[in-house]
Amino acid sequence: MKNLFLMRHGKSSWELNVSDQDRALLQRGISDARLVADEIAKLNLKIDQVYTSPANRAFHTCMICLRTLYYPLENCSVTADLYDFSGNQVFQFIQQLDNNLNNVLLFGHNHTFTHLANSMGDRRIDNVPTSGFVHLQFQENTWANVIKGSTIQTIFPKQLKA
Repeated sequence: MKNLFLMRHGKSSWELNVSDQDRALLQRGISDARLVADEIAKLNLKIDQVYTSPANRAFHTCMICLRTLYYPLENCSVTADLYDFSGNQVFQFIQQLDNNLNNVLLFGHNHTFTHLANSMGDRRIDNVPTSGFVHLQFQENTWANVIKGSTIQTIFPKQLKA
């Protein structure tokens, strides 16, 4: 069985004149990432490996989450394949994952994560919001065979705010 966890980066700023990859998180992005990470921590998920997009906003969201989970940073890799907005690159990346890994957490972008959640899961999600988390599960032994699975859970910041 393979578990894929997707977390979209937190809300980012368009105010500074920087490249897309260098855009920073807004305070709301930091707060929402912490809020969702706190919920993820309650699940006591087993995570074998973490991969993040090199974009500042995704990497920063990743660091906030991993710090909250007390997750070892040596099991986190930055990969350019996750700086993708169509989903094709990320899907190929997933299918090439090491089969010794059963539980993988990815930090990245939309429209990729909404597309993957809808095409690979069994529940329609209109939009994975910033700092949104989706858990997909597959009854497969190899990542190359992961195509269609079950949407186990979503955690979105709006759900956590009273």
